[in-house]
Amino acid sequence: MRAALAPGIRLLRALPRDSRYRGLTLVLTFLCYTSYHLSRKPISIVKSQLHPNCSALGPNPHNDSNSSTWCSWAPFDGDNYKELFGALDNAFLVAYAIGMFISGIFGERLPLRYYLSGGMVLSGLFTALFGLGYFWDIHVLWYFIVVQVCNGLVQTTGWPAVVACVGNWFGKGKRGLIMGIWNSHTSVGNILGSLIAGAWVSSAWGLSFIVPGIIITTVGIICFFFLVEYPEDVDCSPPLHHMASDDDPGGVTTNEKDPEAVTSSEGPLSLSGQSSVDSSNSPKEPAEEPEAISFLGALRIPGVVEFSLCLLFAKLVSYTFLYWLPLYIVNVAHFGAKEAGDLSTLFDVGGILGGIFAGLISDYTGGRATTCCVMLVVAAPMLFLYNHVGQNGIGTSIAMLIICGALVNGPYALITTAVSADLGTHESLEGNAKALSTVTAIIDGTGSVGVYSGKYQVLGVPDPSQV
Repeated sequence: MRAALAPGIRLLRALPRDSRYRGLTLVLTFLCYTSYHLSRKPISIVKSQLHPNCSALGPNPHNDSNSSTWCSWAPFDGDNYKELFGALDNAFLVAYAIGMFISGIFGERLPLRYYLSGGMVLSGLFTALFGLGYFWDIHVLWYFIVVQVCNGLVQTTGWPAVVACVGNWFGKGKRGLIMGIWNSHTSVGNILGSLIAGAWVSSAWGLSFIVPGIIITTVGIICFFFLVEYPEDVDCSPPLHHMASDDDPGGVTTNEKDPEAVTSSEGPLSLSGQSSVDSSNSPKEPAEEPEAISFLGALRIPGVVEFSLCLLFAKLVSYTFLYWLPLYIVNVAHFGAKEAGDLSTLFDVGGILGGIFAGLISDYTGGRATTCCVMLVVAAPMLFLYNHVGQNGIGTSIAMLIICGALVNGPYALITTAVSADLGTHESLEGNAKALSTVTAIIDGTGSVGVYSGKYQVLGVPDPSQV
């Protein structure tokens, strides 16, 4: 007797063909960028272990003259350890900021699947190489600097590629909410990265990098085998922002219909508007591939420069928390390295909620810029409040971290996802979607410049508790 069809398979068969592939694209790109952020997080967790408070561990078992830093990892055992940590961060961020502007241009002209999966494998390699410095007993600063530079460059392959893939599959109608939920991959990656790195930070910190490196490499291989870049590649209907309508001559519409419903009643969508019968009776000519937009052409799209500058400041604050929050908690609240890493994940929990809230509100009101402005204005006093009262108790700290994470990462998520996709399919492009990767890279690259500026100023702070 043959068993009934598995419930999961029955559910998949009940879904329209377009919905199945859209869901697959969302899941794969979500996993891809989760693993990117998962591999970036360990450095912030391991910092407190590279230069810990050795006196708390008891007497020096080596009995040498350097008694105050006997448990530190050279070359981070000197009094300038904060500057060296800043140098590691800046090595990554400078390479990331410079590489991002170039990455979008390559992403527009290369197959996204090859570009994304290749970048993930290389990211896994360089992440693991940093951790191998522990097992190879490397104490040369330049080794860690070079690895960070290389990792920063290859990590730029991720964001333009995943946003372009999602933008190719989803139109403008519910983009804010969908991408707000989808963009939780950033916070999920940070949380998982903190937990994974924290599991080995006190015993063998090299594994805090090697395990995330293996994870991102594995996801990159899965991406190579299953990612579909364009709906047309699997005979699905493209989102309606690719074509003009009577109501919106610019080619962008907010009233998205189910492409399968259109296919079944009117024939497959095409730029000429012909039905399937007409198409079958005439020879099929290959559609002319639109040319990828230039860097200067992307800058001329209305809103690109404005939102890029807005992200510059939002990402500055977000990444300051990403890199320094665990160390701040260790120095101010006097938690251990693992406890501080776990507590820092609450900022990312707030980021998940903020991204969904920002996307939902911007879809409902139609005001992406207004949503970003209001949340950032409210975020400023909340950050000052956290600095003064955030460590008064565990309950206060939890509440303030979630609120600050929501207000800072909400606009950050909205700009880097829905706004970037909107601008990459702007009506001035007349349906050409070959600007998604370049526009996304310009916006995120400008934000990375802000991150570097913030890190440079942090280097002048004498104590991490003042960051």
